[in-house]
Amino acid sequence: MDNTTINRPKAPKGPPKKSELKDPAPVIVPVVRERPANKPSKVSGVIVPPDYNPHKDKGEFMNPVMLAYFKQLLLKWRTDLIRESEHTIRETLQETELQQPDLADRASAETDHALELRTRDRERKLISKINQALERIEEGEYGYCEETGEPISIARLIARPNATLSLEAQERHERMEKTQRDD
Repeated sequence: MDNTTINRPKAPKGPPKKSELKDPAPVIVPVVRERPANKPSKVSGVIVPPDYNPHKDKGEFMNPVMLAYFKQLLLKWRTDLIRESEHTIRETLQETELQQPDLADRASAETDHALELRTRDRERKLISKINQALERIEEGEYGYCEETGEPISIARLIARPNATLSLEAQERHERMEKTQRDD
């Protein structure tokens, strides 16, 4: 053995420099919209009385109690939809026998199956809209028309808690759609 030193590469200190990277793989970072730290949720810790009626609330439009009421309404609605979906998957779709020997029975089962899947797809889209409404509550934008900025009536929000347009704006939107279809 002779006394020659072995030149070993030194361990890098810190992250590599751009010039040291050969073919950097693209990094995909999910975009998450978060509420700024200085803008707390208006519904945190608010308790809605059991007999609360937003129609009779004479306070400010979309005050913390009203927002908490609609948040509870939306959360319950979403929970019910998810529960029904799970029930459908567990009971209906897994028990459906699409391989029945009788053609009429098979066609009927396939039709029922397709109808159930269409219903669940509509509910999946509705859950997405409910989630968007919950985000609007957290951002302080819930209850106001996206088109005009005017308050959406309480009656409309109770009937359709995920509404984004006032009744007038919705009617205008539907008239425009109708005239475009007729052309």
